[in-house]
Amino acid sequence: MAVVEELIRSEADGAVSFGNHKLEKKAKADDFEHAGDLLKVKTFREMTKLEKNGMFLYESVPGTSVTGFREREDGVEFTVEGDEDAQITVGLAEDREYRVFVDGKSIGTMKTGLGGKLSLSVELEAAGEVSVKVEQA
Repeated sequence: MAVVEELIRSEADGAVSFGNHKLEKKAKADDFEHAGDLLKVKTFREMTKLEKNGMFLYESVPGTSVTGFREREDGVEFTVEGDEDAQITVGLAEDREYRVFVDGKSIGTMKTGLGGKLSLSVELEAAGEVSVKVEQA
């Protein structure tokens, strides 16, 4: 997998790919139209953030490159790449329980609070990239 050189792009299957964890300086893309929504991405080696219509959707520290990001009614799924382990936060429905899978393995059930945010850690340093799936329990 490679970084997303154009910072954000729509995929033929309806997913979106974004972020470039190799950038030394902050870069951003505003008002990117995708499936009727406006997306905004900010990315560089220390942080990657995605917003949809002004609302929080994804953030990683340090920065990551994300491919195949797909929102579903019951959660999200994507593949994430980075040079080091990352803390990822995704925006979901408020006050709900979600099952979380990393590289096809369950890491348990987590609950969102009033803000609808769910945080997880992924080990990327050794793996390079991993798949993440979050679905409503």
